[in-house]
Amino acid sequence: MELKEMAAREAVKHVKNGMVVGLGSGSTASIAIELLGEKVKEGWKLIGVPTSRDSETLGRSVGITIGELKDYPDVDLTIDGADEVDPSLSLIKGLGGALVREKIVATATKIEIIIIDESKLVAYLGQKTPLPVEVVKFASESTMRRLRKFGCEPVLREKNGMVFITDNGNLIADCRFPRIDNPAKMESDLNLIPGVVDNGLFVGLVDKVIVASKSGVRTIEA
Repeated sequence: MELKEMAAREAVKHVKNGMVVGLGSGSTASIAIELLGEKVKEGWKLIGVPTSRDSETLGRSVGITIGELKDYPDVDLTIDGADEVDPSLSLIKGLGGALVREKIVATATKIEIIIIDESKLVAYLGQKTPLPVEVVKFASESTMRRLRKFGCEPVLREKNGMVFITDNGNLIADCRFPRIDNPAKMESDLNLIPGVVDNGLFVGLVDKVIVASKSGVRTIEA
């Protein structure tokens, strides 16, 4: 069994029949969605609140009833992935481009479970990956100039040779920082820039991180 599946299977153990479940985005979260679909086939009743169009499509395909936050404002549990996790359980998310919806659902969630393999554990945020920042198209160049003042080099994300467009119709600036020592302040400061919708720093939102490695699965709790 690969590491992603190990972590996903452990996370799904926390789900109970009748729950409203946040459906995370990305390859590891997709495995969890498929496992939840198996529970539905066994007769479970689950409402899935997706964090992206892809997770919505996958959820529907495996038989999960899809809901919206306007109808289910309190999510019992969300299973999602992360690109980096630091020792305080702050995260960088958004390499898949769904950071805004992921953060909205995480904020509405009672128990946020992050599933990763051990390669995603870092000593400090920014150690391995850039920080995704979602920006509006209008005057994106001026927004990028303001981002540079924080000591990063933002690059507009492309996919298949085209500028990447988020589910919200915005752009992603991938910002490479030498390191991020104060994620809470950085998250707040970046979001004050006109033109920034949100950024991929998740601070104080995680309850459990399930880490899979060759030696097994362990859970780190906030």
